[in-house]
Amino acid sequence: MLATVLSGTVIGIDAHLVEVEVDLRQGMPFFAIVGLPDPAVKESRERVKSAIRNSGYLFSANHRVTVNLAPADIKKEGPAFDLPIAIGLLAAMAAVKRTRLRDYLILGELSLEGRIKRTTGALPVALAAAAKGLKGILVPRANAREAAVVKELPVFPCEHLSEVVAFLNGEAELPRVELDLQALFRRAAVHRVDFSDVKGQEHAKRALEVAAAGGHNALLIGPPGSGKAMLAKRLPTILPDLGFEEALETTKIYSVIGQVKEKEGLIAKRPFRSPHHTVSDAGLIGGGAIPRPGEISLAHHGVLFLDELPEFKKHVLEVLRQPLEEGTVTIARAAMALTYPARFMLVAAMNPCPCGYLGDPMHPCACTPRQVAQYRSRISGPLLDRIDLHVEVPAVRYRELSDERSGEPSEAIRERVNRARTIQAKRFTDSKIFCNADMETRQLKKWCQIDPAGHNLLQHCVDRLGMSARAHARILKVARTVADLEGSEKITSAHLSEAVNYRVLDRAT
Repeated sequence: MLATVLSGTVIGIDAHLVEVEVDLRQGMPFFAIVGLPDPAVKESRERVKSAIRNSGYLFSANHRVTVNLAPADIKKEGPAFDLPIAIGLLAAMAAVKRTRLRDYLILGELSLEGRIKRTTGALPVALAAAAKGLKGILVPRANAREAAVVKELPVFPCEHLSEVVAFLNGEAELPRVELDLQALFRRAAVHRVDFSDVKGQEHAKRALEVAAAGGHNALLIGPPGSGKAMLAKRLPTILPDLGFEEALETTKIYSVIGQVKEKEGLIAKRPFRSPHHTVSDAGLIGGGAIPRPGEISLAHHGVLFLDELPEFKKHVLEVLRQPLEEGTVTIARAAMALTYPARFMLVAAMNPCPCGYLGDPMHPCACTPRQVAQYRSRISGPLLDRIDLHVEVPAVRYRELSDERSGEPSEAIRERVNRARTIQAKRFTDSKIFCNADMETRQLKKWCQIDPAGHNLLQHCVDRLGMSARAHARILKVARTVADLEGSEKITSAHLSEAVNYRVLDRAT
């Protein structure tokens, strides 16, 4: 007999519906799974047979079983097909009624005793099921809140194979899971850290406010212990709150690698990723035998912090150049090419020299000019051009550390950032641009017009410092953001001066 169960598979961060067709015949023992299954799917044969028997259902050894995962030209990965295959077998044996099989999508890994274990990709599959107009989705209890983010699709959590059988036969009901999205976003708005914790560093805090207001990349340069990492970790607290569409896209990335927390279900806070400098290029941009999103995709709509930037392998840093420009990363393999979103703010930190104390009046620097040049040359010019702000973070003096007064809280800074972002949202209403950092040549000409005094200032800086055309464009973008923070329509010489002041490495050159 033949039975068909609906399930799904994930390619990249998007899901495709899969029909699990199970054909059961009398004959010599035989169990085949076809339709481009990977090894984890092929191994489900043993898990399914044991789960059916240990759940109290009869599974005779004298059966020829053929399972087809259609469409057959899409590669199927992971153990999430265990549950739909088991239900298809039971339906073919008449232990499950077929009347409801076409109405529900089924997803889950089975243990040998029939328990339903957590799987990956529940959110993308739930979105595909909702687009298909199905009546609901049956998922492991651990994935229920994640799938329940899709409001228009009823989500039914399952813990055991027998529960699914009883539900499909109309013998028992499963509780529907609903998610309070507003409560999730309220909890996400509370941060454990705050800019008021930072003593001194007013110039660096102002620079990060400008970076947050315009979505600009930033490089913090200072001696050890000056607070570079402390500042970077507090940057998400002044970024605009994550919108639902942004949160949904970010959560899809975490869902496909199984990193969505069971009790939350939605990534409602902007991500902050800080990979170690020993990370590989595949770990940073994604890849592997089975392509997975890397750190830059996990930082989508958030912050990617690279501490000790010159210590990263040079070829690893170079792969950042295209994602920084495009906002996506494409991983090409012989069989397919997958594109992951990667629109993030890059914040990096480095010492000014190998010993770390160049320019520090309290600690003598033992580095020669040649050593300093070699150290800084580990970061290529094209990559530095893609970083809008180069900011000095000097050592904090004792009188600043001992000051008991709290600094300006993140909430006050975030209000100014939100006002600037609102101006930009109105400015770019009819385009796919979301902030000043994303502006291209056409938008620069339209929105970054400067007066003759501004032209003279920029000409002096470009000619004297030998800035590239890309660096010139970065200065205009940052100046536009500084003007937005002040609520000014025009870019003045003061705005340009502040923007140039954030190009420390260009001035050093």
